[in-house]
Amino acid sequence: MNKEQTPQTSENAPKPTVNWRKMLICVFTGFASGLPLYFVWTLIPAWLKSFDLNLKTIGAFALIQFPFAWKFLWAPLLDAYTLPFLGRRRGWLLTTQVVLILAMAAFGFTNPQHDLGLIIALCLCLTLFSATQDIVIDTFRREILSDAELGLGNSIHVAAYRIAGFVPGALSLILADFMSWQNVFLITALFMLPAIAMTLVVKEPPLSAAAPKTLEDTFILPFKEFFNRKGVQHAVFILLFIFFYKLGDSMATTLATPFYMDMGFSKTQIGLIAKNAGLWPMIVAGIIGGIWMVKLGINRALWIFGFVQIITILGFVYLASYGHFDTIGTKELVLLAAVIAAEAIGAGLGTAAFVSFIARETNPAYTATQIALLTALSAFPRTFINATTGFLIDNMGYYHFFWLCFFLAIPGMLLLFKAAPWGEK
Repeated sequence: MNKEQTPQTSENAPKPTVNWRKMLICVFTGFASGLPLYFVWTLIPAWLKSFDLNLKTIGAFALIQFPFAWKFLWAPLLDAYTLPFLGRRRGWLLTTQVVLILAMAAFGFTNPQHDLGLIIALCLCLTLFSATQDIVIDTFRREILSDAELGLGNSIHVAAYRIAGFVPGALSLILADFMSWQNVFLITALFMLPAIAMTLVVKEPPLSAAAPKTLEDTFILPFKEFFNRKGVQHAVFILLFIFFYKLGDSMATTLATPFYMDMGFSKTQIGLIAKNAGLWPMIVAGIIGGIWMVKLGINRALWIFGFVQIITILGFVYLASYGHFDTIGTKELVLLAAVIAAEAIGAGLGTAAFVSFIARETNPAYTATQIALLTALSAFPRTFINATTGFLIDNMGYYHFFWLCFFLAIPGMLLLFKAAPWGEK
């Protein structure tokens, strides 16, 4: 047998390579995805709190995120229809991003004490187009990344997603102590400009499948294919796992900013601590986690990173055990920094493995619909169950509420035995 005919073995098979240009694109997609979501998660609750709205009202605002739980209903349309500019994916991306930047800036022209109805409408607009952007971004990322690049690419995406959270969750809070909310919202909205630039510069990914032609092709086949490929029983375990895996962590962070404020910390202190204590540990952990995931595999990463994620919830329990701080000194700031850093690391690692798992479970022929279905299921508890957090805290107090979040995170870990067994590759 000559050299050209030598079969490849595990020793001489080509090693998977990483396309760093694609990784850079994942930085921009992550930032674009995270900014509007954290705008709703962290900045809006802090804004409402500064106008003395009660926790029940603020917590109920989580219901406004319902488009994230139902985005699979219109996701097939993004596969079926192409806008008359920039191509199948980039056309939808640019449209959603332009609407998002305008919606975020518009909050500066409202007052929570007089314009609550208008604010709800703006929030619905923001979450609707943010959820639509997520459909396109998740699909775009899946189409440009090879299977070998999924772990690292999604880790970088999630790291950038979390970094985006420090704009509304840190920078904007600091600015709110020194300038009007109108200017704060305008400055925050301008951070969407890099995402728009990315959309205009990158190339349209090649089509993984032809656009669906009929109503059945558009809405029915993606769901039927998923259950046929996985088998009904295994598919149900996957869906249950996706529902529960992020439940406890998501509930614990829903009203994190109002919690820190109720503990006695100022908006500036929260912003500075979040920026310094949460940003760098999260970036380092995200990069290391992504590289580690390449070696571990997605299943084992879900186990290890999920354990870290659930343990970090106990940081909120410990902080809440102090009640309210009458004075804020070095000890209290260090404690806040530790809680924020631990949450950033745990949630960042868990989300990176989780997003990679969801991408892996989809069929490239139905990427938009199947990813939207699975990510929507993960958003369901964040949207509807998290809306009860204000009522739970009012009745249980922060300390017992965070213990509840810890125990609600356990079912997701147990479902790993069925959805992603440790030894299965």
